[in-house]
Amino acid sequence: MKHFFLMLIMVSSTILSAQPNSNSEIKNGSISGRVLDAELNAPLPYVNVIIKDVSDKIITGSITNADGTFKIDKIPEGTIKVEIKFIGYKTITKLINLGKNSYNIDVGDILLAESAEALDEVTIVAETSTIQQKIDRKIINVGKDLTTSGPTASDIMNNIPSVNVDQQTGAIALRGNQNVQVMIDGKLSNIPAAQLLKQIPSTSIKQIELITNPSAKYNPEGMSGIINIILHKNVNVGFNGNLNLGLGYQLAPKFNSSIDMNYRNGKLNFYGSYGNNISDNINTGQLNQTQSNLFQTFDITDKNNSHLYKVGLDYYINDKNTFSIFTNQNVFSGGALGETAVIFNENMANNQLQVFDNNNDNYSQQYNVNYKLDFDDEGHNIEVEVDYNIFDNDIFTDNNFTGANSRPNFDEFTKTDRTRTTINLDYVNPLTENSKLELGAQALLFNNEIDYSSDARVRNAFGEFIPTATNFNYTRDIYSLYATYGKTIDKWAYQIGVRAETVMEDALAIDTDLTNNTTTDFPFKNDYIQVYPSGFLTYNPSDKNAYQMSFSRRVDRPGVGQVNPIPEFNTPLISQFGNQELQPQFTNSLEVNYTRNLEKGSITGGVFYRLIEDEINQGVFVDRSDIGSGRVILTNDNFNNTSAYGIELSSSYRPTKWWSFNASFDLYARQQTGFAESLDPTLPNPTETDITISNVEVNNIIYNFRVFNNFKVTKQLSLSAFAMYRGPDTGLNFEMEPMYFLNLGLRYSFLEENRATFSLNFNNVLDTQQINIISERPFNQTVTFEPEFKTIFAGLSYRFGGGKYRAKSRKQRDDNEKDGGGFM
Repeated sequence: MKHFFLMLIMVSSTILSAQPNSNSEIKNGSISGRVLDAELNAPLPYVNVIIKDVSDKIITGSITNADGTFKIDKIPEGTIKVEIKFIGYKTITKLINLGKNSYNIDVGDILLAESAEALDEVTIVAETSTIQQKIDRKIINVGKDLTTSGPTASDIMNNIPSVNVDQQTGAIALRGNQNVQVMIDGKLSNIPAAQLLKQIPSTSIKQIELITNPSAKYNPEGMSGIINIILHKNVNVGFNGNLNLGLGYQLAPKFNSSIDMNYRNGKLNFYGSYGNNISDNINTGQLNQTQSNLFQTFDITDKNNSHLYKVGLDYYINDKNTFSIFTNQNVFSGGALGETAVIFNENMANNQLQVFDNNNDNYSQQYNVNYKLDFDDEGHNIEVEVDYNIFDNDIFTDNNFTGANSRPNFDEFTKTDRTRTTINLDYVNPLTENSKLELGAQALLFNNEIDYSSDARVRNAFGEFIPTATNFNYTRDIYSLYATYGKTIDKWAYQIGVRAETVMEDALAIDTDLTNNTTTDFPFKNDYIQVYPSGFLTYNPSDKNAYQMSFSRRVDRPGVGQVNPIPEFNTPLISQFGNQELQPQFTNSLEVNYTRNLEKGSITGGVFYRLIEDEINQGVFVDRSDIGSGRVILTNDNFNNTSAYGIELSSSYRPTKWWSFNASFDLYARQQTGFAESLDPTLPNPTETDITISNVEVNNIIYNFRVFNNFKVTKQLSLSAFAMYRGPDTGLNFEMEPMYFLNLGLRYSFLEENRATFSLNFNNVLDTQQINIISERPFNQTVTFEPEFKTIFAGLSYRFGGGKYRAKSRKQRDDNEKDGGGFM
């Protein structure tokens, strides 16, 4: 921690030196009045009343009382601006002269008119989703068309441009790469991303941000960038909430529900939410090793029973100080029940069957505290945040084998204890109307301990299966400083930034042979310092045209699963392990975008280029402990430097009043170099010397096309059609064949103000969606997986509460957007 305290002192000294001189010549003038809702003629409490001089510098300010009245004293003599601002309403500015005989002025009743755009943003979900290209990110404003297309965040992600979700594992990829950071409201979670996305109800999502070239303000983790999921947070005065229910079915039922509520009164805003996902997901597949005439089948049921709770409090101490606290509690109980059979077509007597029962229970806790201080100048603030995550996971697997020459049954137990502490200090100073300075520091402390034991998984040198245990302890502490500076000059804007990090990694794996209590240690240590620059340049020649160019350097530090030497799964022919000595990979990225605003929509096109150093990729190796069995080991390794480039096109367009669509096309070209093992399975008694290691170079082009159509039949009834085509994907060891599908849906809104919405969705209507893989290394083989793609989903959502007035929202960390998408 001493590193972080040193950085805090450095940043604080810079912040203090950047403070403006205070105004020491305040005279005794005053402004008073009352603020009312223009439509209801009712008082508006907690409205911001800001006093500025003629150069727009803030002098003082206050908020209205519960009856809408306000009075502000100690205002200097002269011409001043009185600005009345409230989220969800149009801002009113009055020019007033304070002077002789008029030092105490009553402006009377001020009527605020409601802003329809702001109201829609906070309380009413739009019918159709829209796509916005900002200076450093692409924003998908999630409408009912997306939220009703599936029950969870994982279900709707394939509808998002440039995003793909592996339907078998749930892994998410951005621009064809799974090295992406997934954040919720700008914060990381200890819950694995695949599990987390399946637990978030789609109806809870307000926006999805795709940040492909993040600035130096962000943690540089993730080669492809950041996917930031922003959830709805109701801050209306009074009691308000939303209730959602959903049921899906193909071969097994899938139920989800959620409720979120808030109560805002005075300076306090209380909010809470609950969501669950209870489902069985059936997966079938087969593997065929063509040369050895060996066949393996899979029949697995994944069980998911998750409950997600959130409770929070915002305390608006005054107009300049805000304190917030919240906690997330996640309880998950699931696992997998299945069987896999190995069939030897030439000798059926050698057939084997594995039946496994996996139980997976985990409990995740998140605690977050945030304090923000606003200075006199608008946009000038300092913010401190502490976020603490705990993740506890227990996994028990019972493996049973039958058949000739089958291995002994064995049990496996894995216990994981993981903590992550993040401390952020962020300072923002708008030096002028056209420039802004941002400084900050972060400490990220991560600790992970895994205990694994098995009674007969490992085979010793004599070919005997023995009981073993492994303890794996992994820590990673990161301390960083960042600075960014942005400036607007006429139609041009730029931002430059740099982030410096010092990283300390320690890992120790201890393998224990429980038959004789001998241990073997595998220590690993990796300390390094890195600098990550970033830059953005924009040009807006008119309201219809916008150009952006950006570059950044990022890092992919190996995840726990990639370095964990404990097996992730075992089948008769495949096992997967981590690689403890895996090194980070670094990415240098450059991209250019152009946005054209049309009368009925917009279109955005872009190109990007990435240079990847020490690329992390999956390797397939022959199992040395049983060379002649056809078994392979999946693990990760560092390969040579590679490059990738691509183009992206996306559009939101409304050809008619009743038809609108979002369409996108993306193409990525990727060069991969590495090595691969191969073995001729027809050899009678192969040994390690028969394994061939060869250098492999693959040039791969991946492309995707997707279109989401919305048809408005009546004011209450809408229909939707989503189609996607994913082209072939060739890697160092596998080639995935093309996949395409069509989903259809409808939604109907009813009750007063369309408070309720019923939706019905039918996925994979043409029954064309399945996963087909071809591999030549280390064996010629084909793999087919077919999860429950052809599902029917019905959902019901209801918005309740009568609160109309809106309080200011807590600032989200890393949200540097302003209206118009500029830096300032």
